[in-house]
Amino acid sequence: MHFSSILASSLALISWVKAAPATSNPNLGKRCTNSATDRSCWGDYDLSTNYYDEAPDTGVVVEYWFELVNSTLAPDGVERTTLTVNGTFPGPTIIANWGDTVKVHLYNGLQNNGTSLHFHGIRQNYTNQNDGVASITQCPTAPGDSITYEWRALQYGSTWYHSHYSLQAWDGVLGGIIINGPATANYDEDLGNLFLNDWSHETADVEYLSAELNGPPTLDNGLINGTNVYGDLGQRFNVTFSAGATYRIRLVNAAIDTHFKFMIDNHNLTVISADLVPIVPYDTQVLSIGMGERYDIVVTASETSGNYWLRAIAQVACSENDNPDNIKGIVMYDSTNTTEPNSSAYDYDDNCDDEDLSNLVPYLALDASAATVEDDEAVTISTVSTDIGTVGYWYMGGTTFLVDWSNPTLEQILDGANFTTQDHVIEVDDADEWVYFVIDTTNAQPHPIHLHGHDFYILAQGDGTFSNDTTLNLTNPPRRDVAMLPGAGYLVIAFVTDNPGAWLMHCHIGWHTDEGLALQILERKSEIPALIDTDVLNSTCAAWDAYGLTQWTGEDGI
Repeated sequence: MHFSSILASSLALISWVKAAPATSNPNLGKRCTNSATDRSCWGDYDLSTNYYDEAPDTGVVVEYWFELVNSTLAPDGVERTTLTVNGTFPGPTIIANWGDTVKVHLYNGLQNNGTSLHFHGIRQNYTNQNDGVASITQCPTAPGDSITYEWRALQYGSTWYHSHYSLQAWDGVLGGIIINGPATANYDEDLGNLFLNDWSHETADVEYLSAELNGPPTLDNGLINGTNVYGDLGQRFNVTFSAGATYRIRLVNAAIDTHFKFMIDNHNLTVISADLVPIVPYDTQVLSIGMGERYDIVVTASETSGNYWLRAIAQVACSENDNPDNIKGIVMYDSTNTTEPNSSAYDYDDNCDDEDLSNLVPYLALDASAATVEDDEAVTISTVSTDIGTVGYWYMGGTTFLVDWSNPTLEQILDGANFTTQDHVIEVDDADEWVYFVIDTTNAQPHPIHLHGHDFYILAQGDGTFSNDTTLNLTNPPRRDVAMLPGAGYLVIAFVTDNPGAWLMHCHIGWHTDEGLALQILERKSEIPALIDTDVLNSTCAAWDAYGLTQWTGEDGI
């Protein structure tokens, strides 16, 4: 099918933390038991359950208490100021079962730093206020203040949480999320999240000054699960495999500006999930992973002895790093063997492309709508373009997104305020309609596009110029919450308006988000006020305003 049938015209707008064993909750029923020999099953539910419509009702509330603190750490052997969750980087892993309610109590113990906590990829069904985006769903949580986030685990799989205040995430405020549920391949052991980060010996705020004036800075190094070496300093991440065993690894690209090619020398990777969407498994030796993206893989320990490099290779085609080939860990078959591997990397192309869309086939098959613009079910948004403008700012559709920390979108909705151009609001008012975005760029820089509140359907992605003759895939297209907009290319996505709220769509390169490469989708605006806990919203903003009386506060990017 061609896009001309659904869009009549387009205008230029623009240390390893292992997971808890996945077990069937006693409240789920006893049709089947999730085990190493049958990961597809989950009590009275399984991989065929449409998790957009139903989920186990476990009645379980899992609670976490987080404190953000100023720390001095040396992840790669070089000391620097780091902002941490409970004193660790990465922070503690949130672990829940499919259907549980998750409650996170956050205390901001940082010095001179507001904060908020975003649960990346969690759809927040009818809980928009808990999305944790300062300036959109809340004022920043002031130093000395607390906030509680609560949401239901209606999806299952792997993701992460991170600060959504300025560049704080890339100074250390991040950690993993694991929601136990079924999987599309069997495995013996769940090794949990594996974070891939780029890293600078200066803070992200210092590097941002360079990004504003001179373009993206060259970062010093990268980390595997919060550790690496730099010269003679630091230590490598390592993990021990047992020959013949199978391991689930939950990859997270938590970099500020680095696209990685991931591999384990001499081992094949079976990919079973893209973001929080289970997929039909496929095998590869090299996995391309953009900023904010997650892939779950299963690895068979196919060797019997020796040590092998685990690599996250920074792609110099779009990433600035002084040590692109030094971001490595070690897979060992004998924990007493401390010799450095001499294994060789697989061949790869240095580029910043997503995995081939033909491989990312959702296990739960859902088609995109073939409705035309005239049909009641279809809403179309004109072409969105990204172009570099004034130094220090990025633009979408001619608008750079600048918002006031102390006047979040949800507060503006309650106050009946009119949005300005710099708020960059796109309103979609009707329920259960399809919304289509064409995002294209003439700039050579690729961008990882992340949408809050939804999994989107990827209808097309490619190099060159989008046109109405571009063929769209409407038959079970890939679904996820981050996808790469190719440099000098296009990305076509769609979603259904089934979740009222103010949802951010933005580039997940940290510099670009802070430089305004974002917009917000106001979905079913009339229904939003009833979903807002005004006491929490007002008290958080009051504490932030009181803090602002003694500190500078004003307008900035997200």
